Amino acid sequence: MKKVYRLAMSLGLLGIAILLTDGLLAQAPKEAAAPQKDAKTASHAAPAAPSAAARELTAADLEAFLDGMMPAQLEREDIAGAAIAVVKDGQVIFAKGYGYADFSKRTPVTPDATLFRPGSISKLFTWTSIMQLVEQGKLDLDRDVNDYLDFKIPPAFGKPITLRNIMTHTPGFEEIIRDLFVSDAQHMHSLDQYLKHHTPERIFPPGTVPAYSNYATAMAGYIVQRVSGKPFEKYVVDNIFVPLEMKRTTFVQPLPEELKPMMSLGYNRASAPAKPFEFVEAFPAGSVSTTARDMCNFMIAHLQNGQFGNFQILRPETAKLMHSRIFGTDDRLNGMAHGFYEESANGHRIIGHGGDTVLFHSDLHLILDSNVGFFVSYNSGGKGEASPRSILFEKFLDRYFPYTQPPAAKIENAKADTEAVSGVYESSRRFETSFLKLTSLLGQLKVFANPDGTISIDPLKGPNGELRKFEEIAPLLYREVNGHDHVGFKRDSNGEMQFQLDWPFFIFQKVSFRENKYLNYAILCFGLGVVVLTVLLWPFGAMARKHYGRPLDLNPAERRLRLVVRFVCILFLVFIVGWLTVISRAEDPASINALASWVIPFGIIGVLCVLGTLLACLNAFQSWTAPGRWIWTKLHDTALALACVGLVWFAITWKLMNFNSNF
Repeated sequence: MKKVYRLAMSLGLLGIAILLTDGLLAQAPKEAAAPQKDAKTASHAAPAAPSAAARELTAADLEAFLDGMMPAQLEREDIAGAAIAVVKDGQVIFAKGYGYADFSKRTPVTPDATLFRPGSISKLFTWTSIMQLVEQGKLDLDRDVNDYLDFKIPPAFGKPITLRNIMTHTPGFEEIIRDLFVSDAQHMHSLDQYLKHHTPERIFPPGTVPAYSNYATAMAGYIVQRVSGKPFEKYVVDNIFVPLEMKRTTFVQPLPEELKPMMSLGYNRASAPAKPFEFVEAFPAGSVSTTARDMCNFMIAHLQNGQFGNFQILRPETAKLMHSRIFGTDDRLNGMAHGFYEESANGHRIIGHGGDTVLFHSDLHLILDSNVGFFVSYNSGGKGEASPRSILFEKFLDRYFPYTQPPAAKIENAKADTEAVSGVYESSRRFETSFLKLTSLLGQLKVFANPDGTISIDPLKGPNGELRKFEEIAPLLYREVNGHDHVGFKRDSNGEMQFQLDWPFFIFQKVSFRENKYLNYAILCFGLGVVVLTVLLWPFGAMARKHYGRPLDLNPAERRLRLVVRFVCILFLVFIVGWLTVISRAEDPASINALASWVIPFGIIGVLCVLGTLLACLNAFQSWTAPGRWIWTKLHDTALALACVGLVWFAITWKLMNFNSNF
């Protein structure tokens, strides 16, 4: 199911199985802003004084550092290859490939002639295109996006969605995954077809709750296409790739013939067979193929406020606006800029973007106050036991921008704070109206207190596989013990607790009692346990009665009802176990998209289970009213009725019983 998680997190990062949260948090950046008393003015503000231990960022030192680290990392994590590029003060100071673009043929990665798929880093080209049209007066960031579309986003919450909402991932859409990737070029549809047939439900008021959305980004690309009068992929070529001399970068799928030989193969692991080229249907959100060397020019342009050589892809004031913070759920933590998100660390304000397809995993970081850009892309998922790119960038920062965290202050009422934040939470980036809502249950996190006064968040673990510990350093603000990660808690407008990690494009919200995973696991386990035992003991009971000559003392109607109830148990097993099985086996775009074919059959079985539950309840009632019925029979029939009711409640709560194939 880890493959499914990677696909769901593709183009940016919640999944489709229990690894939805576990995998995401394992990859969460280690770096975070140093806590400040006034984060609006200081969190992402003054750079720290250079440390005496800081190395000078030179090509020679950087090459020695990376040559010592990368080969060992690739081998340890079972990754085929990677490309890394670093720019400083408008110059490329390092660009190099490590490992192999084709592992079996031992074709080496090169920085200028090996193409990688940087996933959601593609969004930065979409956001840059939006800002170009904003400065030309053709787009308004605060206008209803419906004014730019040839279809309508249905109204909700009495507020329209704007481009500013989309660029901060606050349009309020639920997560969708169907047809995000498709298996081959023959299954690709045009951008407008994809958008018109996959519109997600709106589950939050716009501008309030961050919930990362690939669909919204694809819609922004479509707006660029409609307003500019050019196909999106052609607009980006003319207005970004050509001025920046990015000659080996394209959104086109399949690749142009001249670029196909340069494309790195993608792997789950280097030791496993290579996988086919990945086709992204929501392509403005993540279909770019590029080289590390080309990405240098893009980073230089943004670090120089839109200028690259003699070209200005953005006016300085527009570039500065694009890089500025405009939204955050917690002023003490990283927030969203216009498409970029803050990753501030080691006393420096950093903006950037990560990107994942199923196979490729990448990061782009701009250290604005030092005029440094860092890009890395891996062509394999690897073992997944750590986040290689996060570890790499953390070590890069610690080497060239070392920083010592201030000591934690003693917090009054720390125990009360810990009690207030403890509980079970779910991500704001979630499936809400389809059967994949089940992944929200599987991905819930538990915040709890440790005996030493710290808190932990299960399943947030460190590289050693142990749960991390966080100590309170300010009211409801926690920092990792012996680390840099932060967790900030606050109450929402309804008074419910929520928290944010160092990533600002989603938050975690406290779940209701009804959706608490422990309650639901208990109901599910009880229901399945009783149903399974009923089915298993059915033939054994018949054999035992025959052996001892003790036939059932039931009239024909009671026998029929008893038989029907047993078949209802089988239906429940087919329904619940069937859903879990088909979801867990969805490991690639084709199998995930094929889940749509199961919606109606399972929906029908679910309806039959509801009707069967009524019969199970009738059977329990008759069991208690019939004279001479054995007490254990009465108790079993009652338990079976309660089990069926619980399973129906579980199915309705987690949307397993509906006919919505837009997931």
